[in-house]
Amino acid sequence: MRECISIHIGQAGVQMGNACWELYCLEHGIHPNGQMPSDTTVGYGDDSFNTFFSETDSGKHVPRAVFVDLEPTVVDEVRTGTYRQLFHPEQLITGKEDAANNYARGHYTIGKEIIDLTLDRIRRLTERCRGLQGFLIFHSFGGGTGSGFSSLLMERLSVDYPKKSKLTFSIYPAPQVSTAVVEPYNAILYTHPTLEHCEVAFIVDNQAIYELCRRNLSIDRPTYTNLNRLIGQIVSSITASLRFDGALNVDLTEFQTNLVPYPRIHFPLATYAPVISAEKAGHERITVAEITNSCFEPNHQMVNCDPRRGKYMAVCMLYRGDVVPKDVNAAIATIKRQKHVQFVEWCPTGFKVGINYQPPTVVPGGDLAKVERAVCCLCNTTAIIEAWARIDNKFDLMYAKRAFVHWFVGEGMEEGEFAEAREDLAALELDYREVQEDATNTDDEEEY
Repeated sequence: MRECISIHIGQAGVQMGNACWELYCLEHGIHPNGQMPSDTTVGYGDDSFNTFFSETDSGKHVPRAVFVDLEPTVVDEVRTGTYRQLFHPEQLITGKEDAANNYARGHYTIGKEIIDLTLDRIRRLTERCRGLQGFLIFHSFGGGTGSGFSSLLMERLSVDYPKKSKLTFSIYPAPQVSTAVVEPYNAILYTHPTLEHCEVAFIVDNQAIYELCRRNLSIDRPTYTNLNRLIGQIVSSITASLRFDGALNVDLTEFQTNLVPYPRIHFPLATYAPVISAEKAGHERITVAEITNSCFEPNHQMVNCDPRRGKYMAVCMLYRGDVVPKDVNAAIATIKRQKHVQFVEWCPTGFKVGINYQPPTVVPGGDLAKVERAVCCLCNTTAIIEAWARIDNKFDLMYAKRAFVHWFVGEGMEEGEFAEAREDLAALELDYREVQEDATNTDDEEEY
């Protein structure tokens, strides 16, 4: 068995968790009370869902997940919601007061009170695993709990489980839509300590998903539920290979091996296709070539940046549904011939493929159409530097005036930490630029 434990932190993490577990339950035919009608298991003879669910003696399937928030309201929705009987009550952990969008509160003062309890519950989950593969951590960069508590937890997980991989699904501060003034501070203070504690970080920004909902699904005013369900599909595609059979299966460590050329450059861009509403789906053919192609268009991405300005270091294509290797190879050959898809010179092949026979499941009454095949593309491209440069710039504008800094210092943080974190991010930008420059320098040399 290759179990994964999901950890959902803060409001964003918990709400993404709701969408993800709703989808997993539908995919595996598990009812909201955790029961799985016996006829489905007999048909498949398949127990691969055990990577995400553990089965109790009474035949109930309990998610291998922990929900942590420093304030109770968001987790209370889980406690009283449709899936209240699914989760183990001890795995829903809440504190009394929230981190108030303050990294220092999440990391130093309030987070400290709840960290040991959280680690204890995680340890109990790991003891029930036969071959723990790693942790999936869901959170936002901008919130206090999402940034502060997540970085505290990841530091502690690195100590307790040094060999296990940690993959994060992070909501990145969007360029124009912002929910907190201090997002740039939190994002940079979070990124600095976790650069070495996290193996792969999939970042998603709300604005990019808003635009996807508006453009492709014709939802004029998307709610967080709409956004989270879309993120749920991506997470489901990334983890489908751990939960179902397929022609080419991908496990968590393979993502690292294939997507991360240098340990610090571990922020792949996620795209998902087809994002299409039910009324349009009936009028379109959704071929492997088309969905592969749309993964390389900027308007299908989950982060606002232009991949045509950067170079690709590695691309991982995760297909699911009615897909055969022949079509995939043809589609990828077409992509490689395109002018705007440029790879760095030292990575000529660049494609990792996973094929999974389980077609994507849609939430009843959701926005996405039921389709026969879908693809999730994870690409490590130097274009993501645009997103980092944007947030660094916002950080500089505020930090030059030392605006809002007293709130962080008042919670036991040292001002030097701001400067240190910012330097580390400047170094990260430089790392990306070097990878890109490297690529352009070799071009010049060949000309002479």
